[in-house]
Order: sequence, then C-alpha cells, then structure tokens
Amino acid sequence: MIHVYLDDWRKCPDGFVLARNMEECILLLEGAEVDILSLDHDLGPDEPTGTELVAEMVNRGLYAKQIYLHTSCDRGRRRMYEMLYMNKPNDVELHNGPMPLHLLEQVRSLS
Repeated sequence: MIHVYLDDWRKCPDGFVLARNMEECILLLEGAEVDILSLDHDLGPDEPTGTELVAEMVNRGLYAKQIYLHTSCDRGRRRMYEMLYMNKPNDVELHNGPMPLHLLEQVRSLS
C-alpha cells in the first residue's frame, strides 16, 4: 500500500510517492493500492489540472482509501471536491483540505 502526493512544486512529504502530473498519478492509482492520495489543482503550464485528473479518476473508477485536497486554489478545490463527493464509493474518505500534521507524522514514521 502506498501514499501518493500530487504536486509539481511543493516538497513531497516523507513516506509519500511524488506524482508530478496527471499521467504519473493515474499510473500509480492503476498499479498499486493507494491508501492516501493528496491532490493539488494547479499542476503547471500546459499540464492538465487537478479537476481534469479527478474527472479521469471518476471515469476509470480509480480511488484511494483517503483523499485530501491540499491545493490553494479555492475554485479548483471546490470543483474537485464536488466531483469526488458525488461519485466516490462509500468507503472512500474525502477531506476538503490538506492532511493534518499528525497524519503526516504518522506516515513519515512508517517509512
């Protein structure tokens, strides 16, 4: 089981696998059981956004056990949250914000 952090410029927290773009994130979701997925929205120029990633996740039925939205883009966070909330399986935990510090510390201690 892995933890995935999608971001193109923030430092990846210890214990997480960094996905720098939508393609890398989809490959990780397809290839491994993902416990925690933390998503950014704005992934750089000429890259699909977090909203486009979430649409693809929903289309393919790819979910982590827990999903956090660490983006600072309020509009993007709202779109991602609404799309995930309406489509996620009942056993997926969705959080409309970043991971709490105690969870980051817990994941770091496991690595």
